[in-house]
Formats: sequence, C-alpha cells, structure tokens
Amino acid sequence: MAAEPGSTHVIGPDSELGQVFELAQQLRVDSVRASTSAGSGHPTSSLSAADLMAVLMARHLRYDWQRPANPAGDHLIFSKGHASPLLYAMFLAAGAIDEQELLTTYRRDGARLQGHPTPVLPWVDVATGSLGQGIAYGVGIALTGRDLEKQPYRVWVLCGDSEMAEGSVWEALDKAGRHKLAHFTAIIDVNRLGQTGPTEWGWDTDVYARRAEAFGCRALVVDGHDLAAVDQALTTAADGQAPTVIVARTVKGRGVAEIADAEGWHGKALPDDLAERAIAELGGVRRLTVRGPRPPADAHPREPVGEMPIELPRFEPGDKVATRVAFGKALVALGARADVVVLDAEVGNSTHTADFGKAHPERYFQTYIAEQQLIASAVAMAVRGYRPYAATFAAFLSRAYDFIRMAAISQVTMALSGSHCGVEIGADGPSQMGLEDLAMMRAVHGSTVLYPGDATCAAALTAAMADLEGISYLRTTRGAYPVLYPAGEPFPVGGSKTLRATDRDQVTLVGAGVTLHECLAAADHLAADGISARVLDLYSVKPVDGDALARAARDTGALVVVEDHHPEGGLGEAVLSALAEHRQTPAFAHLAVRNLPASGTPDELLDAAGLSQSCITRAARDLIAG
Repeated sequence: MAAEPGSTHVIGPDSELGQVFELAQQLRVDSVRASTSAGSGHPTSSLSAADLMAVLMARHLRYDWQRPANPAGDHLIFSKGHASPLLYAMFLAAGAIDEQELLTTYRRDGARLQGHPTPVLPWVDVATGSLGQGIAYGVGIALTGRDLEKQPYRVWVLCGDSEMAEGSVWEALDKAGRHKLAHFTAIIDVNRLGQTGPTEWGWDTDVYARRAEAFGCRALVVDGHDLAAVDQALTTAADGQAPTVIVARTVKGRGVAEIADAEGWHGKALPDDLAERAIAELGGVRRLTVRGPRPPADAHPREPVGEMPIELPRFEPGDKVATRVAFGKALVALGARADVVVLDAEVGNSTHTADFGKAHPERYFQTYIAEQQLIASAVAMAVRGYRPYAATFAAFLSRAYDFIRMAAISQVTMALSGSHCGVEIGADGPSQMGLEDLAMMRAVHGSTVLYPGDATCAAALTAAMADLEGISYLRTTRGAYPVLYPAGEPFPVGGSKTLRATDRDQVTLVGAGVTLHECLAAADHLAADGISARVLDLYSVKPVDGDALARAARDTGALVVVEDHHPEGGLGEAVLSALAEHRQTPAFAHLAVRNLPASGTPDELLDAAGLSQSCITRAARDLIAG
C-alpha cells in the first residue's frame, strides 16, 4: 500500500514496493528542493537514479547510519558525484541529516553538504566528482574487505553512463573480474544524456553489458524504473557468486514531464516556479524514514596496531647502493607493522616493492600496468585504515595524477614512491625519465615530497612516511651511489643536511638525489682552486628547510641549485620560494634539464643536461665572478 504525501511512515526491508516507490518520489522531491534552494546542482541526474537508490537503501544496503564506522557495514560510492542532491536526500531519509541542513546549507560556503560528496561527511568513503573514479575505489575497497579485513561487507557503486567512456572504469572492471570480487556491484544509470547531449552509446544497454562481461563481470540489464526488476537484480548481485554490473536504462529528469529526457538541463537547478510544479507532479513533500537491513556481525575485528620496533637496514658509508634498493629493504622492515600494505604496477623488481612481496605476500598487491587502479586501490586501503605504499616509475605516476589529486581532497594518508627519475636513468631514453614528478607532487594539497641522496637517508625517510599524515612522495634513483651517512642518522622531514661548510664559503651548492653527489665532486674541484663551497643536501623538498637556505644565502651570498628535473616546479622553485619568504636575494644559478634528453650513459646525459660536476663547477665560478 502506497504511503500518502506528507506521510511519516518507516520504510524497511519488508516494505511493499509501493512504499518503496513513495520513497523514490521523496528522494526526487528532496533532490529538487535542495538544488533549487541552493540555486545550483544536478537535479535531473538525481531524478534518473532515484528508483535504483530507493530499492537499494530500503532492501539491500546493510548499513548502520548511526555507526558509519561499523567494519561490517556495506559501502555505497556515488561515482557520479554530481548527483549529490540524491545522495543527500538519502541521508535525510535515513535520519543522518535533517531537513534544515539539506535545504539551507547545500552548496553553501563552509557547509559539509558540498557540491560533490567528500569525506567531511562520515557516510562518505572517498571524494568523487572527477568522473570515472568511483568504480576504481569500489574495487579497491572490495579487495581490502575480502583479502585484508576479512569482512562480509558489500560494495555498491552508482555510476553515470557518461563516465563509462573513461579508461579508468575498465581498468577497474578488469581487476574486479581478475580478482573475482563477488561482493562488488556497479550500477550504471544509463539515462542517455550527458552534459552536452547524448552519451556515446545512448540507451544501447547491450553495449555496456557485453563490455562488462568481457572483463569477467556478470551483467544484468534492467529497466531502472521497474522497482520489481531492480529489486531482483540487486538480490542477484548480492548472491556472492560474481562481480556484477547492473545496467539500468533510465530517463534523465524522470517524474517531471517538462524536463524528462530533455537536453539542456544537465547541471541546472529548476527555477522556483518549475520546481513548484515538479514537486506537485511528484506527489508533494513526504517525510518517510528508511530503516534498511542491518550489517552482519563483525566477522574479523581488527587488532590495534601497537608500537613495535622497526629494525631498518644498515648501510656502510662508501658502499654504493641505489636509493630504490634501500626503499625496498626499508619496506621489508616496515612489514613488522600489520597496517603496512604495498602495491605494485608490475615493476616491483625495479622499484624493489617486490622485496616486500616476498617477505609479506599477504599484504602485497599487484595491479599490473594500471596506474590509475594502483592509486585507487591505495586510496581504498587507506580509507579502511591501512598504511599503503604504492610505487612505480615516476614518469608513470603522471597517468594517475587525477587520482592523486582527488586523494588529497579525500584527505587520504598514503605513501607514494617514484623511481627511475631524471636523465640519470640513461639509455632507456626520455619516455622513461621522470622529469615532472617533483612539480606534480609539490602541487598536491598537503603533500610531503622527499628526495634522498643516499641509502641511509632513503631508508629513514621510507620509515618516516609510515607516520606522515596526507600524501607523501619519495623520489628514488636508479643508479647506485656512495652511502654518505652512517646508520641511525636522523632525517627530520622539513630538514636538510650540510655536508661541507666553513666560515670562508663563497658559494653554496644545493642538490638532492643524484645531483648531491655531483655537487660534492664539484666542491672538491673548487677547493683545488682555492674556492670554498658549502654543500647542502635538500632531501626534504616539501616542506623545504628555508632556515638553512636563508643562512647559506647570508653566509655565502651565492647559491647554485642543481636538479635532475625540468626547471618548472621542482627544487629550484622550492628554493626561490623559501628565499623569498626569508627576504634573501643571493646571486643565484639554477641548473636543470632544459633540453629534450635522448639515450646515453648517465654521465653523458647529466653532462648534456648541464648537471655534471664540471657544469656545476663552471656555474659556481661564473656566479662568484659575476
């Protein structure tokens, strides 16, 4: 029996579908009310999926709205984050928020009901709105639940049909099929219309079904407004047999005749007069409450991670060790912490994450050459309380930059490492050279960027990343270089090391990673000519040691900054920003990779880029003479 408009009935798992229809109409009405009140939003995208979400939350979503941290509770991800009016209407129906918050704060300054969902809301796992990411996060959470947490929760992801053109969607479904994530379900709201007109495949639901099946997922095609069919599809999806993609044909703007299946309404709130007519057509305001199915019992309570000693690898000064090797050995030591997990993109023998995989295979995850899914899975594991380390070649992290950017919006804590940086990698050529990564990672909100010059520093910084909040990035070098520091040397984040200094220094050479060793050799050449040079190891690029830089500028009056990176956004600009904050204007030279590199030996390429010890020596002499 259908609920009357204005009703305060409770809708639960045993409610008739007529009552669930009234809930769907309430979700539509509240989506219109919220977006019209705000004067912006995406009501038409919300109207198309309201039936799908009404059935899901009333009958299938096993969730504790009063205890969202319940480890056994299901997860709902709105990959089509622009449909936030619908999501927030669901929160209202569940009693998680009240009507005043929905109607007076949505999309307003400082409010938690933002235009696209973020984890400032405790019922939201990850920030969405950059389309094509929600499925990837859902796959990562499903993998975490099954393989790490051992929990029975299901993961439900609502997607739009427009975002199915994104490659990251298919990376994710490939992994869902590969890992047989039977408790994962993606629901595609195939409403035919995108922002500028019809979507790529319109209402051709068979295209989506065939593609999903090709990636090893079960596809169920339904009329997304037939509540009985939707209920049956969700029941099948929850049977634990296979990862499932529900392809639901819907109508954008469903329930409001003036805008249903009409172009030109994407991302537009209904004006007051049309909203009033729409609400009347939808049957008026209702105040139904949802009490859906409860989560199962917590199957595998997590043990708290206590303080435990970490025995980092030790390296002898003078020995030649690559920082990527030290990173891998440090990861093995960090495996003593049960919350540390490591992810690889099929380059683990180069990044040395494979070392961790051999020692702790149960916490090592292979995403293959799918860098977007690499980061998405790391984000998912971080969301579930783990400390992920994800590594690949620095150049290839650029493919996943939008996921990294969105992870910062999700306020995720995770550690990333990029190896094979700069021209130093040698004969592989420019396609493999990470020359943009420092700029890329420095620009991420709240990030920490680290660039060790030797194995001792690399091991210490790898361990430090396990306790850093936010997104941290470690840049490692391919080649083996002499160990400079004794075991146990401290490397505080935000600090630096002064390796050469006298009270007669005429210039400061600033390097990090491979260029630190070139700076030391250049200092020796200058000393032979009677020129004393200070050498600064700027291993912390963000935050940078502004005090040490300002002191060096005052003491020597001249700085040469050397980086195996493009000049834009890297070490040099970090130094200049710090000097500007300290009101220091020394004579300044910036050596960086300004040419287009080719193949060659590391020494040849460093020299060709103007980064070799002879180039540094010449730049220092010119600066002093000038």
